[in-house]
Amino acid sequence: MNIRENLLQMFKQAGGEFISGEEISRRLGVSRTAIWKHIEEFREEGYVFEAVRRSGYRLVFAPDVMIAEEIKVGLSTRVLGQKIYYYPSIDSTQNKCQELAKEGAPEGTLVVADQQTEGKGRLGRVWHSPPGANISMSLLLRPALELQKCPQLTLLTAVAVVETLHEFCGISAQIKWPNDILINGKKVCGILTELNAESDRIHSLIVGIGLNVNTLPEHFPEDVHGIATSLRIEKGEPLRRVPLLQQILTRLEELYDLYLAKGFAPVKKRWETYAVTIGKKVTIRTLQGSLSGYAEGIDESGVLLVRREDGSVTKVYSADVEIHG
Repeated sequence: MNIRENLLQMFKQAGGEFISGEEISRRLGVSRTAIWKHIEEFREEGYVFEAVRRSGYRLVFAPDVMIAEEIKVGLSTRVLGQKIYYYPSIDSTQNKCQELAKEGAPEGTLVVADQQTEGKGRLGRVWHSPPGANISMSLLLRPALELQKCPQLTLLTAVAVVETLHEFCGISAQIKWPNDILINGKKVCGILTELNAESDRIHSLIVGIGLNVNTLPEHFPEDVHGIATSLRIEKGEPLRRVPLLQQILTRLEELYDLYLAKGFAPVKKRWETYAVTIGKKVTIRTLQGSLSGYAEGIDESGVLLVRREDGSVTKVYSADVEIHG
């Protein structure tokens, strides 16, 4: 941990009690002037401290900001999120994470932003992410996998998000193949995986997650107003983003470790539990055209299996899926 992380952890562990400047200086091995400067930096980021002579400092209020130090304090992962880049505003966390990957950033590197101005969705769409409301993040993975198995990590991420939502805020969500998380039929989260690889090996796989946390109905763009939702809308109250993000990382690492140890089968079983697509009549739209049928499930690679009217089964690798009924 750096000084800022240690300082923030000290105040959070103090539970609102005062910590003397002398005690902070002794434990962190820095001068009182350096402590004061760090506290002033936190104040500029929205933290509220009370300073009393001879008593020291105490943390009165911590804002819902996703700075690296806030995420690191209390994060229990071994790899994911151990290196964090935070931006108040950025064009796209995916773009930045790809840059870092090319520069040799380690697996688990996390890019998170309070606002994206050019957030990425699938098939070149824009993912809307207003300031201060949602989780916009991209995670760098470097799995030793065959290229054809990479789509499985999109499905794995979807399972991690759904299970986190249930545990963190008691919300039952479902997965619409391949990358949408739905609550009561409306989209709350999108997942985008982007691959950089050669024919024989993966250089990097960037997993992007856009989760609507505190967006209000009036803040959704008109084109998604009737099909999008947020956790705040569904719960009727705002949620803090940092502990939710921490729990997503924890569950994602658990599933990733399970996947690397035992393959896709145990993840596939959990994915099927939450899938809204299976057994439904669907229309599949790809760049090559459209087809209709019944979604029978996914194969061992994570490919969607659609049974046509003539009884044949079509494998769908990437598409938009419209569910009927």
